Amino acid sequence: MAPVAILDIDGTLVDTNFQHAVAWYRAFHQHGVVIPLWRIHRSIGMGGDQLVPSVAGDEVEEQLGDDVRPAHDAIYFTMIAEVEPLPGARDLIVELKDRGHTVVLASSAKATEVDHYLDLLDARDLADDWTSSSDVEVTKPSPDVVGVALDKIGGGEAVLVGDSIYDCEAAIRAGVTALGVVTGGFGEAELREAGAVAVYDSLPDLQHQLDQSPLNSGG
Repeated sequence: MAPVAILDIDGTLVDTNFQHAVAWYRAFHQHGVVIPLWRIHRSIGMGGDQLVPSVAGDEVEEQLGDDVRPAHDAIYFTMIAEVEPLPGARDLIVELKDRGHTVVLASSAKATEVDHYLDLLDARDLADDWTSSSDVEVTKPSPDVVGVALDKIGGGEAVLVGDSIYDCEAAIRAGVTALGVVTGGFGEAELREAGAVAVYDSLPDLQHQLDQSPLNSGG
């Protein structure tokens, strides 16, 4: 049987990473905390529960985390209209379905964000299921979102496609093969070090190489 294809959404299917980085920067700044944007970008791919202490420390998390996270969400929503699907995103989902894969879109974003992305991708009738923050207790690099994605379709052998080192780490912890794409800003070497068995320059690049990838049920 074709392995389950678990596709990360943010940074993999839709081009959101830089908007998220700016939203986090502004949210911290509103609360008197200045974090260099490059450091925030290096943590995009984590959920907010992980990102705040990672970039600002445990003290900021304890004192301001519950204020910074909703501030980020509000700021991000002012930019969400700028978000576009990454080239080849829907085409990849269509081909995976044509090849017999069960496709789950994996995210720990708010349900309203995921709904917006499903509409952008015109994927509601394509994907077999999807996840959101309401499904996940602890975000990446915890494996929770990967486990939930598999649980939604009854388990099975799976391959995850993601853009961040945190996607790859979550996949490996869940016992799932990881493939990387560089669309989120992490380099090939970083993604491989985090556990990706192959890395692609884009989603069309992955689609063109499906026969030679772990997503090929015949190989």
